[in-house]
Amino acid sequence: MKKNDIVEVEITDCGINGEGIGKLLGFPLFIKDALIGDTIQARITKVKKNYAFARLEKIITPAKERITPPCPVAAPCGGCQIQALSYPAQLTFKEKKVKDVLMRLGKIPEDLLEQVMEPIIGMNEPYRYRNKAQYPFGTDKEGNLIAGFYAGRTHHLVTTDDCLIGAKENKDVLDVILRHARKHHITAYDEETRTGLLRHVLIRKGTHTGEIMVCPVINGKTYPKVDSLIEELTKLPGMTCIALSINTQNTNVIMGEEIQTLWGTPYITDKIGDLEFRLSPLSFFQVNSQQTEKLYQKALDYAGLTGNETIWDIYCGIGTITCFLARKAKQVYGIEVIPEAIEDAKENAKLNNIDNIQFYAQKAEDELPKHKEDKKTDIIVVDPPRKGLDEKVLETIIYMEPKKIVYVSCDPATLARDINYLREHGYELKHLTPVDMFPHTVHVESVVLLSRV
Repeated sequence: MKKNDIVEVEITDCGINGEGIGKLLGFPLFIKDALIGDTIQARITKVKKNYAFARLEKIITPAKERITPPCPVAAPCGGCQIQALSYPAQLTFKEKKVKDVLMRLGKIPEDLLEQVMEPIIGMNEPYRYRNKAQYPFGTDKEGNLIAGFYAGRTHHLVTTDDCLIGAKENKDVLDVILRHARKHHITAYDEETRTGLLRHVLIRKGTHTGEIMVCPVINGKTYPKVDSLIEELTKLPGMTCIALSINTQNTNVIMGEEIQTLWGTPYITDKIGDLEFRLSPLSFFQVNSQQTEKLYQKALDYAGLTGNETIWDIYCGIGTITCFLARKAKQVYGIEVIPEAIEDAKENAKLNNIDNIQFYAQKAEDELPKHKEDKKTDIIVVDPPRKGLDEKVLETIIYMEPKKIVYVSCDPATLARDINYLREHGYELKHLTPVDMFPHTVHVESVVLLSRV
């Protein structure tokens, strides 16, 4: 087998990134856009010692779960890696992914997982769920300004003005910005030459309030003819906040540190359940409001609060889950490294008339050990980034001996690693529920309850 060979293979497995896996004389082939059950023709693109990569050339016999993706740029965009898989099959894939990773990396016995793992929580309508979009701008071969998304692992811009997992209003906002920019000869930012003005646009929608935020990101200090842009944007229903993000750095980071409010309020509001939250352009907020409510409810169910508990919420962000906990607990402490997020969290607690929360703007691994002698902690809730829990955080949790640990995870691999550590240090896995926060992608969140033995 060598590069450019054309082979026929049946897809029998799926990788963690959604790629199809087939075997040729026992040699695994990883093939993007291929699904379990497909028989395909593929071209070898790279050969390693024990496996190879190939490109899908032709589907000979499609899998029974294969559908035609409704998005016209699903394949070249690659943001929705498994949109060609029927939604029930996507949920089955994600359940299996969580289970397999926990068994393989977390060393959790299969019979224990069978006892504690609950069915994945999916969506009734798995489109139009994202409340936030960040569109990059670029230039096509004819020199025209375009917007879209970068193809996976590249900076090749796939043109689209209507992402089907985003809000319908995004298209209207993009149309206004593109039309205005073309009229006034505003150019897209070029990473190589570091010239041009328009880098991205952030669009947020309050799922439950209908409020819209628009925030262009520019390589400069001012936006040409900004008054006419504001005039056009404010004609759109729901427009609440128009801001400007200044980012003149040579970086892949989208948002700049300086935010200017051009019109309206410096934030929009949205709800999770009956709690209200203010969202600024830099606020972290779960992008799927509908599923977030289900996720947080499951975390609350696992916590089993009576009103007498003292809780630490680690990686608390803008205080969303912290506020949910505080309404049914005695006292909650929240830790988050981003100072702006903590300021948002304090405002959100006030907004919801919650006064039994104390926030700390520090790294979790620095702040939590300061409180490790506090043996009154009943529950620790963690919602870490993809890299999982810091080793010092894990050591401190063990030392504090909470009765329960509620772990909200966005990565099964680091969840498996951390559960393995906690099981080795006096805790046992009691409940686990995967939650599909990102339909049509390979990502899956999980909520886990561990209790001290």
